[in-house]
Parts: sequence; structure tokens; C-alpha cells
Amino acid sequence: MIGRMTQPPTGVLVLAATPIGRVDDASPRLATELVGADVVAAEDTRRLRRLTSELGIELPGRVVSYFEGNEHLRTESLVESLVNGDRVVLVTDAGMPSVSDPGFRLVAAAVERGILVTSIPGPSAVLTALAVSGLPVDRFCFEGFLPRKPGERTKRLTALADEQRTLVFFEAPHRTAATLASMAAAFGADRRGAVCRELTKTHEEVRRGPLVELVTWAEAGVRGEVTVVVEGAVAPEPVTDPATLAALVVEEEELGASRKDAILDVARRAGVPKRVVYDAVHRP
Repeated sequence: MIGRMTQPPTGVLVLAATPIGRVDDASPRLATELVGADVVAAEDTRRLRRLTSELGIELPGRVVSYFEGNEHLRTESLVESLVNGDRVVLVTDAGMPSVSDPGFRLVAAAVERGILVTSIPGPSAVLTALAVSGLPVDRFCFEGFLPRKPGERTKRLTALADEQRTLVFFEAPHRTAATLASMAAAFGADRRGAVCRELTKTHEEVRRGPLVELVTWAEAGVRGEVTVVVEGAVAPEPVTDPATLAALVVEEEELGASRKDAILDVARRAGVPKRVVYDAVHRP
């Protein structure tokens, strides 16, 4: 009798959240997973050593670096380790791997190979900043780091000006003032925001107020890890007057838009169904 062929066991990829500030925010599972890992892939191996020292643990498994500069080269070797049955734990400097940090390539490659991917939940600068911002949190979107070049940054913010969800950004301290100024120009000086720096750390600070006031505050200098939260745009009052809707479509067409695109854009801006604008344009 011929026995059934079995597939060799595959490993598990564990995305391990690390503290964004205080080490005692670390999950008990974090220490357990680090000790039990066959391979620990770390954004900064020096920070990993400091973390394990503070946790009072030693790593029996293999430790490799996995950061933006070598991500594309090291992903394949880590996937091979997973295919061979290893338990690979991925950690970044702070927070959850793959959220504006290395990890997405490895997760995507592991999923493509059918490897189990799980996580150890833990501290998140995004959610912590949202919670303390004092701004609406029922709907939000995370935009990560904005482009460094002023022109590209302005273009991105302009595209977000009508976004009605609360916006969350990461930013470097030395660019915070310039970014807030760009936000004030794109969103309006009175749009409310919150700059959260050094979250959960000794010198934690949350500055809240209109963007124009936050710009003045930031110009004196900002230190530490920064997360910026900005309230979403206020939903416009729906435009229902047929003559006004038809005139808006004509304006879009004069700027070069096709009739179809003009109707779609006006419907979005006016806050009404496309059919309402279509009927306004084609009314007798």
C-alpha cells in the first residue's frame, strides 16, 4: 500500500509590536515569542539587544537585520527559513512592523507562499495619537510620512483637503513646522490639529489647536518622535438647484473635462447622486 504523501511543515511569521516608549508597555507574549523564535529579524539589532536586556531575556535563535536598505535582499532568505519550518519573529524599532516600517515585503511574500502570518498586538503610535488628540476617531485614515520635497508634499495635502475622515501622519521633528505650514495652506488655517510627540515617554506632549497656532508653536523647535492628527473636512451642504449644477458642469467642461467626467466631479463636490446632475444638465 502506498502511503499518502505529506507536505513538509512550514513555519510561522510573527509580527511583533514593540513599545513606542516605556518598556513596561511590552506584552508578556513579546518576551515569550522572542525567546521561542528560530529567527528574529530586527530593523535595528542594537535596539533589539537593548530591548531584550530591558526585558531580562536572551535570544537563543538567530538574529538578522531587516531594514529598508536590505529588505529586498533579505526577504527571500527569510521566506526560505519559513518554508523550512522556522518560526520567524519580525520586530521594528517601535510599534507594529509593516506600518510605515519594514515588513510589508516579507508579509506579502509569506502570504504568497501560503505561510501562516500572525501578530502580537501592542503599542501603536497611530491609535495612541488618535485617542489623545481630542478629534473625532469614529472614521480615520493613516497617511504615514508625507513626501520630503515641498512641491510633492503640497500636492499630496491638496489631494487630501476634502477628506472628511480624521487624518494621521508621521513626521520627523525637524520637518514638523514646515509640514504644519503646508497643512494650514492646504486645509485652512483654522482646521484643528494635534501634534503628539514622545508618546508614552517621559517627555510626552500633546499640543492641540488650529493649524496656524501649531505652526507658531513648532517654529520654536520640535524634538522627539512626532505624530500629527488633523480633523477631516466638513461635509459640504448638498447643492440641489438644477441651474447651479448645470453651470458647474459647464465650468468643468471649459477647463477641459469631458461631459461624463464633469458630471461625476460636480456630483461628488455637490454631494448629490450623479443622476441629479445628469438630469440638471439635460433638462428640457
